[in-house]
Formats: sequence, structure tokens, C-alpha cells
Amino acid sequence: MLPPRKVKFEAKKRERENLEFRTFLKCNADEKELDEQFAALHEELFENYDCNKCRNCCKMYHGSIPTAEIEKDALYLGISSENFIEQYLQGKDSEGNYQTKNSPCDFLQTDGSCKLGECKPENCKNYPYTNQPERLWSLYSVLDAVGVCPVAFEIYERLKQEYGFRK
Repeated sequence: MLPPRKVKFEAKKRERENLEFRTFLKCNADEKELDEQFAALHEELFENYDCNKCRNCCKMYHGSIPTAEIEKDALYLGISSENFIEQYLQGKDSEGNYQTKNSPCDFLQTDGSCKLGECKPENCKNYPYTNQPERLWSLYSVLDAVGVCPVAFEIYERLKQEYGFRK
């Protein structure tokens, strides 16, 4: 598997090939089978992968905190909801979630863990979403993840092998 610092560079080198493979999948893959392939590779590769040693996702994106979780997160950190919003968050996105003020994410700690601990938002816990259903209909978001997450990169490369896809 690629080291986290090389993922963006290697994905950029394969950008055209990855787009062509996306088109190939759209035209040739069976939706259910592709979901099963993604899920199996996700499970296999994440089984022994320590995300705390990477955290490219936390470094490259703003965090997204659902409004409904503000009170719980603030309580976890021992501050008021108002203080939590003022200290860590800025405006809401199109889905109504607050965004962290900074990128890297304001909750990323130096050891790679999340300051929110078990209160970490589901969208963060589920990234890069490679085990979620309907991957065939969200391959552009998979391509985004391929440039960020070493595991997503490896999943995409292995799928190319499974499908015998050669540029």
C-alpha cells in the first residue's frame, strides 16, 4: 500500500486512467457485484490499517458536524454549545451541517486521533465510503477518495486488476 504522503501524487499520475476505468465500470459492472467487491476489499484492507498514521482525510478536508450533534460534542469536550460553535465551527454547508473553521480539521490531534473521540461524526467514521452501497452511482466521489486515502487508492487499483483493466 502507498504511504499516505504519496497518494495524491500517484492518483494525479493515474487521473486519466482512473476516469477511463470509471467509465468502463459504468458501462460494464453489475451494481450488486461491484458493491460486494468494494465491501470485500474495504473490509480486507481496513482490517489491519491504522488510520491514525495517515489522516489525509482530516488534513485535506474541513470537518462536518451535524447540527443535531453539537450539544453532545460540546458536552464531550466540557464546554457549552455556544462555545463549541464559536471556537471550532463556521457556517453551514448545503446539507445544514456546520463546517470546522480550518483545514486540517480542528479536531485532528498530533497523534492522528480525533479530539471528539467516540463522538466523531458518522461521515468521518465512514470515510472513504468504499463499503457503502450504490458505489456504481457515486464513482466520482470514489475518485476523490482515491486521491486522499491510501486504502481507497488500493481498492481502485485492485478493482482494475480484477476487471483486467489495462490502459
